[in-house]
Amino acid sequence: MTLNSNAQEQFSVYFESNKHNLTTAEYDSFLQWMANNKDSKILSIHGFTDEDGTNEYNDSLASRRVESILKIIDGKIKIREDFKKISFGENFKQSPDKKENRKVVVYYLLPKDLAREEEILGMKAKGYVLVKRKTFPDKVTVTNPNGTKSEYKLDIEFMKTLDEAQKGQKLKIENLNFILNTFAVTNESRGKLYELLLVMQRNPKLKIDIQGHVCCVKSDKQDLSTQRAKAVYKFLEINEIDKTRMSYKGFGSTQPLFALPEKTETERAANRRVEIEIIAN
Repeated sequence: MTLNSNAQEQFSVYFESNKHNLTTAEYDSFLQWMANNKDSKILSIHGFTDEDGTNEYNDSLASRRVESILKIIDGKIKIREDFKKISFGENFKQSPDKKENRKVVVYYLLPKDLAREEEILGMKAKGYVLVKRKTFPDKVTVTNPNGTKSEYKLDIEFMKTLDEAQKGQKLKIENLNFILNTFAVTNESRGKLYELLLVMQRNPKLKIDIQGHVCCVKSDKQDLSTQRAKAVYKFLEINEIDKTRMSYKGFGSTQPLFALPEKTETERAANRRVEIEIIAN
């Protein structure tokens, strides 16, 4: 178990090759962890495999490993509402020791840190206050829970366009990217959330509908389009934007900009997007 700088804890269990159920020793280890953490809160569970087998097989195996851990937990420990289960398969930096790659990692918060949950997850910027001004800033600096600061460059033109947009207009949030097959916003994209937040803070008349779209598949079985739109909504809600000013929905791949299947990565990137529809301004 290790402690991350942002106060998330993590615990790992390991699997035998091509297996998705724990050995007796690892099962007992996990039960002991649960007994010691009955008042903790699980944030996400990540599954991994070694390089043996095809990519498709390994992704499926990693997913089965995550599900086996979830069955053991089975309501015994609280899980965050927007809990993320992620299957990396073999798509991560592999250790020379194959055993280290055949694992599931549980990320969680200790009871003492639960009051700072949104801060720790980077959903709420501690100490950040919007400066009222006539022009939008080109960057924003936020204080992290561990006292360090993060600076994000902002797109002033996008913020101006959103601020002045008319009812019924739709705007794509460019370069808002998510971790593969999840609704977790990448660190590099977090500035896009602050662009939206700044406009919503400064313009109390603005009401929006956040709309998610995915690419590549005809059926959005994981409902990622809705979950990604909701992730943007939750960021704004946590940062005290009134819920009456916003809504969210997902369209799956029913409204592609390019016909499925897409021919290039450019077309796929265009189809997987989050758009803002102006409801009132």
